[in-house]
Amino acid sequence: MMSDLRELYLEMVTDHAKHPRNRGKATPCDFIGTGHNPLCGDKIVVTVSVVEEVITDVRFDGEGCAISTASADLMAEVLVGKTFNETRELFNSFHELVTNDESTVDVPRKLAVFSGVREFPMRVKCATLAWHTIVAALDDAEEACTE
Repeated sequence: MMSDLRELYLEMVTDHAKHPRNRGKATPCDFIGTGHNPLCGDKIVVTVSVVEEVITDVRFDGEGCAISTASADLMAEVLVGKTFNETRELFNSFHELVTNDESTVDVPRKLAVFSGVREFPMRVKCATLAWHTIVAALDDAEEACTE
């Protein structure tokens, strides 16, 4: 099972890093967040469309390593249809997944592949950059999009 998960991780990270489906800017743009990981140089901008505190679209842009890009792309996929609270809960579960060896959190399978990141502590910030960025954007309603 573990080798299957590692293979799926490699396939998904490679695919989503090379061919991100959610790159760009959400339109309309209701929230925007900017994140930077100085350790590896990743920079990301996450834009979010929202209707009554339910996320209807998430897009990202910027420069990042394969793990950062794949994580942002998959995050964007799983957060559509989620409320702000569900987004925060999923962020907490994802963060535990990539940092805690004893983690038994339940996350969507496409996110579960990132469990291997915890074996490489320097890569945790890469995997969680987009997540920190979107949560900060949703928490800071002052940082609304400007067209």
